[in-house]
Amino acid sequence: QVQLVESGGGLVQAGGSLRLSCAASGRTFSSYVMGWFRQAPGTEREFVAASTWSGGRTWYADSVKGRFTISRDNAKNTVYLQMNSLKPEDTAVYYCAARTRNSGRYYYTQNEYDYWGQGTQVTVSS
Repeated sequence: QVQLVESGGGLVQAGGSLRLSCAASGRTFSSYVMGWFRQAPGTEREFVAASTWSGGRTWYADSVKGRFTISRDNAKNTVYLQMNSLKPEDTAVYYCAARTRNSGRYYYTQNEYDYWGQGTQVTVSS
């Protein structure tokens, strides 16, 4: 079993920055893919960013490319999402996700991930 705990959400003004953290526990993660998704009220959960646990590959949604950066600290079993130049449309609950099998593809849909955190709220005011 894998446990994922997000933190770092909050209220920030447009143009500001936040860093989300996802602490993972319960298994070894060397073959995992870690992702971030978000869900705004009345919308479906959408992909934001993902990375192999080794960090060798990262990929992003077009809407955040150039503004958000996914990274990880293997020693702490923690994945981060650095969010810069935040916009009001980035307001959502952000979820950390883990996929236990890495076949070398890029994974964009929530059905491709096996474990989820409880989410952390990010609110960007205009």
